[in-house]
Amino acid sequence: MSSAATLSFSSISSFSFSTFRKIQTFSLTPTSSILISSHTKIMNIASSQSQSQPRAVVVVPSLDSVETDKITDETFRRYYSNSDVKKRNGGNGVSIVWFRNDLRVLDNEALYRAWVSSQSVLPVYCVDPRNFGTTHYFGFPKTGALRAQFLIECLADLKKNLMKRGLNLVIRHGKPEDILPSIAKAVGAHTIYAHKETCSEELLVERLIKKGLQEVSLQSEGSTSTSRNPTNVKLELIWGSTMYHIDDLPFNTSNLPDIYTQFRKSIESKCAIRGCFKLPPSIGPLPSNDLGKIGGWGDVPLLDQLGVIHVEAKKGMYFVGGESAALGRVYEYFLKKDLLKVYKHTRNGMLGPDYSTKFSPWLAFGNVSPRFLYEEVKRYEKDRLANDSTYWVLFELIWRDYFRFISIKYGNSIFHLGGPREVQARWSQDLNLFESWRDGRTGYPLIDANMKELSTTGFMSNRGRQIVCSFLVRDMGIDWRMGAEWFETCLLDYDPCSNYGNWTYGAGVGNDPREDRYFSIPKQAQNYDPEGEYVAYWLPELRKLPKDKRNFPHEKSYIKQIVPLKFSKPNHGHSRTKPTPRRK
Repeated sequence: MSSAATLSFSSISSFSFSTFRKIQTFSLTPTSSILISSHTKIMNIASSQSQSQPRAVVVVPSLDSVETDKITDETFRRYYSNSDVKKRNGGNGVSIVWFRNDLRVLDNEALYRAWVSSQSVLPVYCVDPRNFGTTHYFGFPKTGALRAQFLIECLADLKKNLMKRGLNLVIRHGKPEDILPSIAKAVGAHTIYAHKETCSEELLVERLIKKGLQEVSLQSEGSTSTSRNPTNVKLELIWGSTMYHIDDLPFNTSNLPDIYTQFRKSIESKCAIRGCFKLPPSIGPLPSNDLGKIGGWGDVPLLDQLGVIHVEAKKGMYFVGGESAALGRVYEYFLKKDLLKVYKHTRNGMLGPDYSTKFSPWLAFGNVSPRFLYEEVKRYEKDRLANDSTYWVLFELIWRDYFRFISIKYGNSIFHLGGPREVQARWSQDLNLFESWRDGRTGYPLIDANMKELSTTGFMSNRGRQIVCSFLVRDMGIDWRMGAEWFETCLLDYDPCSNYGNWTYGAGVGNDPREDRYFSIPKQAQNYDPEGEYVAYWLPELRKLPKDKRNFPHEKSYIKQIVPLKFSKPNHGHSRTKPTPRRK
């Protein structure tokens, strides 16, 4: 249940539901090349456009390649350490770093452990074909062009940053359980280091790799020559995906509080956040073995090699993948634009790159660690100021931690219809209604604009995600798993824990103490898009209307609303129903 992608809603709106099972990708991507030079060109074009003209595609971060490289190098220097060099001298043999959703060098404990324990390190990434399959229940594509493009950029950047520090990156197409044992045998590795995951598909891969390594070890013990073959290859799994370490929690995950506030208050009062792992400027050498036996280094894949088709996007945000872009965004948001100090007040915005941090795509791919962001927030607080906004970034990172730990406590129930609560309820799987929601054809501008943004950019604001979830489940009565799997398909920042945790929460089958939470569309529009700028951007046919009518157009000026709202504000032409005290 744990890959991701994106599809173009507009390009498939006429397809039947069964078509999804046959076609992998109908995707939008803002560039046809994966090369770093192409991203440089895009960023330079964006930065050179007149400030008086609205930019059709806004690159995030907005730094050019020279500034990005400068910030990356400065950040790496700030996190360098030579304190473990002597300790490293005691290491021996070869270790492998299996990169997964941790595509970074800074604060990468798996990379650190491999470097300390060995004379040489071999980084490996496996392009797993299962991540380009289909979702579990409804057969949507898992990985389409936007997410695939982001992954490609992450790999290119990781390879570049490793090479600057004396290493390189082996890239192989295939299942990790097939690839890693054979590489370990070929280079004589004693250990494969990797970050641990929590959901069933990833855990299965971990078990299969361990099984494969056992077979390699048995073969080596029967060999007459063990000088280059491992005799006991280990898979060392390391916890590194959360801000608070799992071993530091004041309770076992089986006793994790089912209410977020209780969890947050407990860990904030009883736990400390560990420091980042620091490496020296050079972390080589590479193994001396002939890598020709394993097929050489391999290349960063192209979109067509992944079975993904691209169509150039012409508006919205374009997120550049990779650790360098992530560090550039942290610098841009915290220091260059000095937006951290107002984050709490702007975070519920919808339009543009700067109402929120936009860190989530880079967190999902592990281009930055939550601990690194914590340290950067604390640095900002020391150098500039500390207020509710600086704390609120950490507050949101604790939410991310919480859903990760919830996925351990409840396992596959986060993917089931009744969720962790095992709620006995029925939802419709009306395909016509679902496709109207998916394609942004509901007749409610706020819903339609959010879904158009999702299809075009792979991103949607946190506020928008809550609104479209509530509408699908509460107003349309559609099976929440259809929405969750569509988000799995579309989101750049997809990860199974946060995605399904949030959807079960919004559907009332997860960890929301208020089971019937409802988001009134008119109220949300009035509060968060009062002048209709967001909906007019994504639905330009509404721009001709007066600002106060854009979110509430007459049917003749827009399209007919497909379902009535359960709860609605009066005076906008909707049916009047007694409001619920729990609506947002």
